[in-house]
Formats: sequence, structure tokens, C-alpha cells
Amino acid sequence: MREKPQPVERKSLKSTGSDLDRKYWVAMALYAILAALAWFTVGEGAIFVHGKPVELRLLPLIVIGGLALRTVLARQADKIRRGGENGGGGTGS
Repeated sequence: MREKPQPVERKSLKSTGSDLDRKYWVAMALYAILAALAWFTVGEGAIFVHGKPVELRLLPLIVIGGLALRTVLARQADKIRRGGENGGGGTGS
């Protein structure tokens, strides 16, 4: 006869606060590495935007900066949500 398979332990889909902090700092480090790689690999040159020259290597930095800003805002929103669940608002006026 076949034995019954043992139940598999499943991790919670929600991350803990310390786990999210670790992921945040890893993401920020990766954004910094990606920005450095973009800065040193994109060649020098300029494109014209509204008649003014803009360095070509600034464009990927703007995109990476926007993604980093989105990550920072998502972390702040999560902190506010977690503070609301625990009874404390965390907003001081």
C-alpha cells in the first residue's frame, strides 16, 4: 500500500516588516549598481530636447531614479498601512 503524503508547510504570502526592510535595502543597492553601470557604459553624446542639448547618459539615470522613487514611496505607504493596523497612525502634527 502507498503511504499518505505528508502535508507541505507553506510560508505566509505576506512578508514581515524586517523582511521588507531587507528587500528594500537590497533593491536600493541594486538600483545604485544599475545606475553606475548605466553611467559608465552609455557613451557620451547629446540629444536635443526642446532645442537644448541633454546628455544621453542622463536618460537611463532618470528612469532608474523614477523606479527608486516608486520603491521608496511604496515602502512609506506600507509603513503607514502597518501603523494603521497596529492602532498607531505614525503621523505627528
